[in-house]
Amino acid sequence: MHDIRAIRDDEARFHAGLLKRGFSSEQAKAELDKALKLDADLRGVKTELQQKQARRNEASKLIGQAKAKKDENKAQELILEVASLKDAIQQGEDRERALEKELTDLLATLPNLPADHVPVGPDENHNVEVKERAFGRAPAFNFKPKEHFELGEALGMMDFEAAAKVSGARFVYLKGALAKLERALGAFMLDLHTERFGYTEMQTPLIVRSRAAFGTGQLPKFAEDLFRIEPRESVFSDLEKSQLESDVLLQPGTKRVSLQDHILAMSEDQWLIPTAEVSLTNYVREEILDEEKLPMRLTAWTPCFRAEAGAAGKDTRGMIRQHQFSKVELVSITTPEQSDAEHERMTDCAQEVLKRLNLHHRVVTLCTGDMGFTARKTYDIEVWLPGQNRFREISSCSNCGDFQARRMSARYKPKDGKSTRFVHTLNGSGLAVGRTLIAILENYQEADGSIRIPDALRLYMGGMEKIAR
Repeated sequence: MHDIRAIRDDEARFHAGLLKRGFSSEQAKAELDKALKLDADLRGVKTELQQKQARRNEASKLIGQAKAKKDENKAQELILEVASLKDAIQQGEDRERALEKELTDLLATLPNLPADHVPVGPDENHNVEVKERAFGRAPAFNFKPKEHFELGEALGMMDFEAAAKVSGARFVYLKGALAKLERALGAFMLDLHTERFGYTEMQTPLIVRSRAAFGTGQLPKFAEDLFRIEPRESVFSDLEKSQLESDVLLQPGTKRVSLQDHILAMSEDQWLIPTAEVSLTNYVREEILDEEKLPMRLTAWTPCFRAEAGAAGKDTRGMIRQHQFSKVELVSITTPEQSDAEHERMTDCAQEVLKRLNLHHRVVTLCTGDMGFTARKTYDIEVWLPGQNRFREISSCSNCGDFQARRMSARYKPKDGKSTRFVHTLNGSGLAVGRTLIAILENYQEADGSIRIPDALRLYMGGMEKIAR
């Protein structure tokens, strides 16, 4: 999320950034004008409140002085004034909260601004290949290569029909050696990232609260892409119910709130994670880290759940676009000075998985119109799939700058001990396990439909060299 002070100080930069993001000039101006108007109104209300509160305090003192002088008329006049100020302050605070919410809601819908060197364009056709990062060549076959689902079904180890009976479309059962291959891939990736690249392995929650999904940018704009957990009625003790209106709880870093507010927060919506990015990145929410601990590198292998609301008619066959899939996620928490170099390093880590599996791939820099909402720069790694005769995305590595950190209130304390600063957050797939399995099936297939096991995975597969029916 953006800092309204930054918009106030350099509106032209934000206008230019939103144009690159696909806003029309009129749309960008309207959004920024509205934000600045709300900001001005909010600051005006705050000033008025401060003045009224100061006068109320002063008048309260004068009441005592008037009574000490036995000037009852003056005391009564001041009492009426204090009562009037109390009502005015209450109305002002209500107005302040309403303006704060409206401004926050507006800022929450504005995408991150692209870095200066990101290519400008409306869609994926304007992405730019990073030639020096390309690896390998497409394998040559003396037969027509098949797609992964043809191979998996022929092996009797990939069952979409049974999954559809149980869960609906876009699910799959993997059986036997293919199930083992997926497990082997996840373990191989985790071992590489933890032992070679220094990531800390995590086991994370698969269900997160709305505030966590908001922190990483999935909410509020992309709720339709998530699976929401149906809320259940909360049960509280009689003591809790009797204290609903008592100001007894203090949330970290916020104003004192009522128990009722706290209970409402506790009972907020919950969501299945679309990627471990959400639970890993939110690990540092509302924290102040020591600079010496940065960069912090975290990884997790989890199931992921996506509604794929905008993918109707796309990749309806096979495992390319599923509601449930597994992925090894990489997350880095850095200082602003570290984040660009960390982005390159993270992309190298993700590529190393494909290099060790000897899978032909390329890297593209996403243009402004194809980048995710929270990203300031993104590299996509695309693996070659012979069955489709095309490259397909297998990883996205994004530098989000301080965009997510502001939404999560994640900061660090510099070594010089001066005021805290927002961290930078980065995330990437290291890799999407199901899509890596697809790439192995298509690139390592034999004419008879069997699948050779890449050398790097044979230890994880118990020495198995080939998957055959």
